[in-house]
Amino acid sequence: MVKKESHMMSYGYNPDWSEGSVKPPIFQTSTFVFKNAAEGKRFFEVAYAKSKLKKNEQLGLIYSRLNNPNMQILEERLAVLEGSEDAAAFVSGMSAISTVMLAFLKPGDLLLISNPTYGGTHTFVNNYLKEIGVHVISFDFDHNYDDILNKLKQSGLENKLKMIYVETPANPTNTLIDLKMVNDVKKTISKKIGGEIISVCDNTYLGPIWQNPLEFGIDLTCYSATKFLNGHSDVIAGAVMGSKDVISQVKYLRTFLGGMIAPYTAWLLTRSLETLHVRMNYQAENSIKIVDFLKTHKNVLSIYYPGDENMDQRQNQIYKRQCNHGGAMVAFTVKGNEKGAFKFLDSLKLIKLAVSLGSNESLAQHPYSMTHSDVPEDVKNSIGITEGLIRLSVGIEYADDIINDLKQALDII
Repeated sequence: MVKKESHMMSYGYNPDWSEGSVKPPIFQTSTFVFKNAAEGKRFFEVAYAKSKLKKNEQLGLIYSRLNNPNMQILEERLAVLEGSEDAAAFVSGMSAISTVMLAFLKPGDLLLISNPTYGGTHTFVNNYLKEIGVHVISFDFDHNYDDILNKLKQSGLENKLKMIYVETPANPTNTLIDLKMVNDVKKTISKKIGGEIISVCDNTYLGPIWQNPLEFGIDLTCYSATKFLNGHSDVIAGAVMGSKDVISQVKYLRTFLGGMIAPYTAWLLTRSLETLHVRMNYQAENSIKIVDFLKTHKNVLSIYYPGDENMDQRQNQIYKRQCNHGGAMVAFTVKGNEKGAFKFLDSLKLIKLAVSLGSNESLAQHPYSMTHSDVPEDVKNSIGITEGLIRLSVGIEYADDIINDLKQALDII
């Protein structure tokens, strides 16, 4: 059986369709020619959900807002990586996340969401979705099955639950959410209210190499493909993976919101997938060495890294059950709160002070005042986003060089 990493070189592409080119060309076109009018009619019937595909039938090329060879090749490879039936590629991670939410939530529905999440997700949910009448209930990483059920019951809104959305590991604290528990909550409430509930996991930090939420009953995985999937800081993109049934609803809305990925961006991201396993595994090796170093420095107060021996018992159990590795994101607090954090960040030489993550180069930033600045202060403090917290995305530089840079910056605090 061919491994996923081998499929990333050629899956979904036939050189015979492109003059024998080893790599897919960029199909920089807005529209495609139909063989005849009947074919055009049939393609649109399927594209606009007036009819379903027949057995062994494929949707032909219509228009690049609907489909494009570069987008289709990318989506087929993303599905292989995730072990899903289908995938949808987007112009950005937030486009993917917001389209998923809008596809399954309407005014009056309830969204149950884990805390913390990426700052953009938090803002979209707590500003836009609430403004249009979607009810939102959040839960923290240390809430268990009974805590969540009680919270839903006390709210009086459990019969309106339509989506459970989690981010694990959480950005930026690296705290884990129990995916099995999420699925248990979904099944319990769904049975009680007799309605369908969609479960979604932002898998950007660990997936698809180190964690596969679909194996735990999650319906959809969301990604900022800008991050590890691309890994070169030169692309903004998003992705969603899941069953054909659920993805078809996401793609239907994508068609009309217009958040599809562009041909050139899809081509770049397809290129990046070829080295995904090599990059992510090397970054993971570097991260272990860096965590070991941080434990020895007097100006580091605490470290947050999945699988680390200092994790509490419940977090450790979750890690062992659902993660293959701790990944390449390291969070740690330094002495001196914001003053100490800023002095550290301003003293870095090799590591770049920038937001984003998962790229070849190492990046560090201050979540409290940067990516999560919109999160209320009381919420930030309650979930571990303190003024001294640093988020480090570990790159593929030589590990000792990263460590030396960290050391000289930490020494200055």
